[in-house]
Amino acid sequence: MNLELERILNHCQEHGISSILIGLTDMDGVIRGKYVDLQKFKDLVGSTGGMCDCIFGWDIDDHLYDFGSIGERIDSPFTGWNTGFADLRYRLVSSTERYVPGTKMPYFVGELVSNESEYHPLCPRSLLRRIVDSLSRRNVHVVAGYEYEFFVIDESAQVLRDQDYYSLRSITKGRFGYSVLRAAANSSQLTDFMDYCREFDTSLEGLHFEADPGTWEAALNKRVLLESADCASLFKTFAKTYFQQHGSVASFMAKWSMNFPGQSGHFHFSLVDENGEDLFRTRDGELNDIGKFAIGGLTKFLPEWLPMLAPNVNSFTRLTKGAWAPIGASWGEDNRTCAFRVIRGGDNGFHIENRVPGADSNPYLVGAATLAAVKLGIEREIEPPPCVTGNAYDVANSENYARFPSTLRESARRMSECDSAHEAFGKEFVEHYVASRIWESREAERSVNDWQVRRYFEAS
Repeated sequence: MNLELERILNHCQEHGISSILIGLTDMDGVIRGKYVDLQKFKDLVGSTGGMCDCIFGWDIDDHLYDFGSIGERIDSPFTGWNTGFADLRYRLVSSTERYVPGTKMPYFVGELVSNESEYHPLCPRSLLRRIVDSLSRRNVHVVAGYEYEFFVIDESAQVLRDQDYYSLRSITKGRFGYSVLRAAANSSQLTDFMDYCREFDTSLEGLHFEADPGTWEAALNKRVLLESADCASLFKTFAKTYFQQHGSVASFMAKWSMNFPGQSGHFHFSLVDENGEDLFRTRDGELNDIGKFAIGGLTKFLPEWLPMLAPNVNSFTRLTKGAWAPIGASWGEDNRTCAFRVIRGGDNGFHIENRVPGADSNPYLVGAATLAAVKLGIEREIEPPPCVTGNAYDVANSENYARFPSTLRESARRMSECDSAHEAFGKEFVEHYVASRIWESREAERSVNDWQVRRYFEAS
């Protein structure tokens, strides 16, 4: 028995723990997992386990994809009726060990494995790891942090369903962004949540109330990219767990009400060498060619790969003018109206904030898309468009800046026709992911909603 396994088993025996919790993240960013007993856990260490391939064959509402019904004839070798819904193989990532707060129960992140390759074509974590490994071989390392806005309502999940998601009552009232008064008056809410995140090794560098009622903003501490993405994925799920345990519900929906701007999932990153030296700056402390080419890649490719940052129909209600979210591929220095904000640090180093993703985005796919675009930009020495000073919405229709597609369906079709997406992420991933986004669009288009009833019931 290896020492790590022995240590974990001893810990479980000392605390009377008979199960271990494991999970892996699907295409939509939902963590799918289960409890396993200690004997099963011993079998998984150094080997693989199996989980039904339906977790990559159904949508966010657990309905199985029928790609033929949307005109996409895809027989995936990984999931579908054609596979008989066999097991996908996964491994536990030992370095992700942490303990569920209040239980002393170990938790491990899982990742799909492939017989043909070191990287599984459909697994979001595997996709990100492949890009991280490719950069590491060039002595380029990524330090990153995710930042989420989320909305908390003062109702239980059961009440929420009983009310059919009407008359939502926020946990805080009124607009009072960055308010020390609000934070101090509700100090135990914030500090208890920060302690919970710290105990689960998803620690936050900052937490505050945003301007809109019930909206919180959490900035996770920066780490090397793969660790950072693991933390972000776990943060989203276990934030919901925390608030449900306290009789509330947290939502990371990109935009839950037309009365408020929307909820972001910004991604901050920097590139460093093996010594931790910033690769974006010149000796004089200015943005160098590597930094400029990185921005060139972001502005060129991310409009083509937008579904990886805006994965849902609802995501596009946030990407509108004046909603603190970009509508095109602009960039600027410390400019929050742009898609890509270049930030100069106190040591004259630089990092870039990708402001396109919403809170509903899958952190693994956000990291993969962002760094793949950066990698291609640097390799191809892509010059960026002009730096925007002032309001980026004013230049949105300029030929210098690619305008984002306005719907998920349009965005998915654009990605399917993009050679660079197939090059960066592989044919199998692009085909499956694009078809799943078109499915999501079709599900919305064939549904009757309240807006349609109010608008057309009497007048039409």
